[in-house]
Amino acid sequence: MSKVTVESLVYHLSGKTYESRLVYAPGALPQPALVMAPNWMGISEGAERIAKEVAEKGYVVLIADLYGQSVRPSDAAEAGLAMTPLASDRAELRRRMKEALAQLLGQSKALLAPGKVATFGFCFGGCCALELARTGADLKAAVSFHGTLDTPNTEDAKQIKGSVLVLHGASDPLVPKEQLPAFEDEMNAAKVDWQLLSYGGAVHSFTDPNANVPGKMQYDRRTAERAFKAMHNLLEEVFKG
Repeated sequence: MSKVTVESLVYHLSGKTYESRLVYAPGALPQPALVMAPNWMGISEGAERIAKEVAEKGYVVLIADLYGQSVRPSDAAEAGLAMTPLASDRAELRRRMKEALAQLLGQSKALLAPGKVATFGFCFGGCCALELARTGADLKAAVSFHGTLDTPNTEDAKQIKGSVLVLHGASDPLVPKEQLPAFEDEMNAAKVDWQLLSYGGAVHSFTDPNANVPGKMQYDRRTAERAFKAMHNLLEEVFKG
């Protein structure tokens, strides 16, 4: 396979400019399409690194720009200011995720395999991936890495069309424990094909090599490898044939 490349994909939504990143192997045969929702830092070198690693497995990945072209947080304080209003407005969050999906499906730079589309995300992005699935988007799977699981209207889970995989740090202090049984009840009531894998000892941001706040947000290589393997196993399953 050709080496993957990263290109900007600029578009407009309600008068605001967004600049997502398209990550793909030029010249490759049609491949499944993935919308990646990054963590609260948004479009970043770390997000591009993950997208490249996933794309190398045989996917076209779009890193969704959820904040807008002019918003690129440089630290946690700026990330919090960018994320909080969007996290509180799930309708707008869903709108931006749906537009990112539309841009991925409508671009002409990378060839896409018909009907093979999924989403995945990290931390805040994990929440975004699940919210996109709850819109009824035509997805084969939605995967959340150490993301929150709450949603304003649990009835929306009945619109989920694909499989759902939640990869959770069992000691994550940033995902309220009560969200886990609530999420299970939501998925069961909607008869969704779902999995929740809880990794012992892992806290928030276990996939982020730069996370180093012991007991709160910390990288865990073994857990990260297991979680990515779980995602790739699911994608292989849902894209089979």
